Amino acid sequence: MCRFAVYVGPPIHIRTLVTDPEYSILHQSYHSHEREEPLNGDGFGVAWYVDDEPAPAVLREVHPAWNSLNLRTIAAATRTRCLMAHVRAATPGLPVAQLNCHPFAWQELTFMHNGTVGGFQQIRHRLVSELTESYYLGIDGSTDSEHVFALIREAWAEGDAAADPLDRLEAALRAGIKRIEALRIDAGVDEPSLLNLALCDGDRAVVSRYASAGAPASNSLYVHAGQRFACLDGACVMEGDAADRDAVIVASEPLTSDGGWESVPLNHLVRVARGEGFATVAL
Repeated sequence: MCRFAVYVGPPIHIRTLVTDPEYSILHQSYHSHEREEPLNGDGFGVAWYVDDEPAPAVLREVHPAWNSLNLRTIAAATRTRCLMAHVRAATPGLPVAQLNCHPFAWQELTFMHNGTVGGFQQIRHRLVSELTESYYLGIDGSTDSEHVFALIREAWAEGDAAADPLDRLEAALRAGIKRIEALRIDAGVDEPSLLNLALCDGDRAVVSRYASAGAPASNSLYVHAGQRFACLDGACVMEGDAADRDAVIVASEPLTSDGGWESVPLNHLVRVARGEGFATVAL
């Protein structure tokens, strides 16, 4: 079911999220604490934004995160104001391939998914039939996740470009969830969808914790905020009062054992804006 983390805030080294914390994303690739199956070794990816560049840099590899020297090297040398990191546990039946690794990127947007689209193979034809040609042709891999991103990209592009950018991101994410669920229900699929989705533009992010009605379980999601997230002498903590909220992390699991991690309620969405903290709203 994968694990992911999103960071928005003052610049940090990538390693501060990905390799240094006691329960880092790299750690979660081989020992997830909130999944029955602790391994997430079917590839990994990191996307990050740097000043003056609207489009993100992206590293995606098919081998496990714990086995990547490139990841450790880049994470130690690169600073960013906004970061998305993902370790993959492939959905049964979907190939382990680089094109299927998250995060996915398009223009200034990056996207990740933890979960599954219920009955994806049954609704896949209906889904792609709803897409305009350019968004269909923009799907490079075979995952349900990238197909969801295509729906979200289309909704974002058709949204009001003059609207508040965070509102535009939220509207696109909501539209993607609504369309996926409508397709599933119209096809008579009983299998529920688990849609923990993260959408980001480099300064803002929206992250959902969603499960279809009647789903026996949902995937975990947490948020942590403060003035600064820092690692020193092997210990990583969120510094400052949570009311400062300059630095925000949204993650599948807490990355540290320090207090302050808040569980995101089921069927809610976290809105994050750089320098403005976060808010949690119902889906």
